[in-house]
Amino acid sequence: METQENLKIGIGTKEVEALKPATVKIVKVRIEEVGDKKNKKVVCSVKHPDREEPIDISTVKYERNDKIQTVGLWLNLDEDNLIRKGSALAVLLTFLKAETIEQLEDKEITTIQDDKGYLCFKAY
Repeated sequence: METQENLKIGIGTKEVEALKPATVKIVKVRIEEVGDKKNKKVVCSVKHPDREEPIDISTVKYERNDKIQTVGLWLNLDEDNLIRKGSALAVLLTFLKAETIEQLEDKEITTIQDDKGYLCFKAY
């Protein structure tokens, strides 16, 4: 019955509060399967100075071929089952001087807004 009561709810006046770019601390990393193909993506839970609870970031903005690109932190492996050299994830790891994904924890990095207004890591 509670769901039917929702039919009477009107439109609110408060917009979603967007977080401003800031330096964040990565507190936890995990790999999630995304979509029907179950592609693996690295998701970092970070502590933002303006938010009490951690937020998740899984994209990075970096320079490639003299252009700034925003790309998801997809787990692309090479023939040796290592993170593919030149991938967005490899660029982020190198930028933060981490050799493995788990070494991202406790690292601090600046965030920037992507084209849609979401926060992503800035690695350039």
